[in-house]
Amino acid sequence: MPETTTEKIRVAIHISDSLTRIGLTSFLAGDARITEAGKDDANVLVVAVKNVDSSTMTTLRDLRANTTALFLLLVEHRWNADIPTALELGVRAVLWRRDFNAKMFLQAIRTLGERGGFFPHSLQGALIDQVQRVYREVLAPQDLAMSGITNREIDVLRMVSEGFDLKHIAQELHFSERTVKNVLYNFTNRFNLHNRAHAVSYAIRSGLI
Repeated sequence: MPETTTEKIRVAIHISDSLTRIGLTSFLAGDARITEAGKDDANVLVVAVKNVDSSTMTTLRDLRANTTALFLLLVEHRWNADIPTALELGVRAVLWRRDFNAKMFLQAIRTLGERGGFFPHSLQGALIDQVQRVYREVLAPQDLAMSGITNREIDVLRMVSEGFDLKHIAQELHFSERTVKNVLYNFTNRFNLHNRAHAVSYAIRSGLI
């Protein structure tokens, strides 16, 4: 029976301090599933900073221009930046230096190798609070879900996917049939879909319904 080979996780280290770089590189050598690589070829790019702030976001944007790697941030002190912006730039793991150890470092890299995320509880809580605030103050007043579509669209698409006709949907949701048609038409146009079946398929694949 032939042996199966697993592609190694390629890690690049973007750190100016030579001693820290040497230490992190030695940790990489301790896991056969991980190998050091250049920035252009890396799956994971480790970046060490004192604080995460606007200058960090600028650095990440510059790095993003030349790599498709996911970022692992090694942070010495504080987080003073917008978390969703960091996520958009490709940050998928954060380690506090005060809690740092080799086991955690390698675990975070392996998690990123599987396209997962690795964040301290404090940042997870802050992100949840921010999402709740955006929903409460921005989306809910406009009847929008976190996905950017309206709750009305979700209800209509769900019922279409369950096989109900427009008359039944209108009666169930207390709309006119014309309103139901308009909801479907607007959703289909906004996402450049072909027809109702395509709209339902898109909504299911995207986890909207």
